[in-house]
Amino acid sequence: MEDFNLDDFKKEVAQKILEGKGLTGKDGALTPLLKEILEAAMEGEIDQHLKETKQNTGNRRNGYTHKNLKSSLGAFEIATPRDREGSFSPQTIEKRQRVLPGDLDNKILSLYGRGMSYRDIRAEMDAIFGVEISEATISSITDRIIPLIRDWQSRPLERLYPIIWMDAMHFKIRVEGQVKTKALYTVLGVNMEGQKEVLGLYQGENESASFWLQVLSDLKQRGVEDILLASIDNLRGFAEAIENIFPLAEVQLCVIHQIRNSLKYVTWKSQRDFMLDLKEVYKASTKEVAEHKLDLLEEKWGKQYPTVIKSWRTNWERLSNYFKYPEPIRRLVYTTNTVEGYHRVVRKVTKSKGAFTSETAALKLIYMATMNFEKSQYKTLQDWNSIFNQLMIFFEDRIFDDDTLN
Repeated sequence: MEDFNLDDFKKEVAQKILEGKGLTGKDGALTPLLKEILEAAMEGEIDQHLKETKQNTGNRRNGYTHKNLKSSLGAFEIATPRDREGSFSPQTIEKRQRVLPGDLDNKILSLYGRGMSYRDIRAEMDAIFGVEISEATISSITDRIIPLIRDWQSRPLERLYPIIWMDAMHFKIRVEGQVKTKALYTVLGVNMEGQKEVLGLYQGENESASFWLQVLSDLKQRGVEDILLASIDNLRGFAEAIENIFPLAEVQLCVIHQIRNSLKYVTWKSQRDFMLDLKEVYKASTKEVAEHKLDLLEEKWGKQYPTVIKSWRTNWERLSNYFKYPEPIRRLVYTTNTVEGYHRVVRKVTKSKGAFTSETAALKLIYMATMNFEKSQYKTLQDWNSIFNQLMIFFEDRIFDDDTLN
C-alpha cells in the first residue's frame, strides 16, 4: 500500500470539485478518503489478528490481495492484507464481498469523529450492520489515523495570515494511573481567501507563555512569515512571545477575558452598576472617547476596586488596539470568541469523556472533530470581501508582499 499524503489528497479533492465532479459518485472527491479509511480499518484488524496468533503459531503478514469494491461513493480498488496462515478474515470488508452495504461507507466516515465510546461503536455496528468488532480492534483501527494526524500537524502553512486567534483548551487525561489536566494549545487563523483554518494543535502541560513561544516558533518553521492581527487572552508573557517571533504582528488582548477577570474582584451587589460604566469604555466609538470613559470609571470606582482599574490601565495599549478599525474588524479581534466557537465544536464531541486514556486518544478524537469543523458551515468567514478591503487600507504593503496576490 502507498502511504497516504494529506496535502496531495486535499489538492486532488480541490481539483475534482473544480472539475465539477462533486464529492460523491463515480470519481467523487471523497472516494479516495473512503478507500483510505477502509484499508486502514483492515490494517487495524490484521494487526490485532496477528497479536492474537503470532505468539502461538508464528503467523505473519503475507502481502495483499486486490479487488474492486462498489459503494455509494463510487467503485474503486481496495487492497486487503493477508497472513501466511490464511486465517485472517476481515470484518470490515469480507473476503468475497464486492459491494459495500448501503450507508456503511458513510458510517465509517463519521464514526471516528462522533465522540462515541468503543463500546457504543461496537454496539452500533452490530445492531445496524450485523458486524461484530472487538473494542481492541476498534482501538487498532483508530490508531491508523495517527500518521494522518502527524502529517497534518507538520503540513506547510501560508506565508501570511491576516488574523489569528490563540487559546488553550483543557482535558483530563490518565497518566500512570492518575488523572491529570492537560492543555491543548489551539491556533485558528483566517487565510487570504477568508477560510478559517486550524493551523495547529499542540499538547502540553498547564498553559504558559513559554510553551506558546514554542508553538509560534513551529508556525514560523512551517512557513508563516507574517501575521497582521493576533487576538489572545491576557496570559502573562503571551503577547511578548508573539512579538518576539512575529515582530510586526499587532496583538489584541481579549476584552471579554479582561471583563471576566475584572468581575472576579467586584462584589455581586456592585456588578450591575460597574458593568454599565465599563460598557461605556469598551463600546466607545473611538479610542479617545474610551480613554475619557476609563478616566470616569476610575473616578467612580478606583478607590473601591483599585486592582481592577490598575489592570485596565496596565493592559490598555493592547486592549484598545481594536478601536482603530471599522466595526467588522473590531467584532473579529476584540475577543477570542472565534476560536472559542471552534472549541465548542470540539467539546460537543469530547463531552462524554470523563478522562481520556492517553494524550494520543485525546488527539485522535480532537483531530476528527477538527476535520468535521473544517468541512462545516463555520469554515467561511462572513463578509470577508468587505473585511479584506478594510484590512488593505491598514496593511497594504504587507498584504501585497504575499505571492498569492501577484
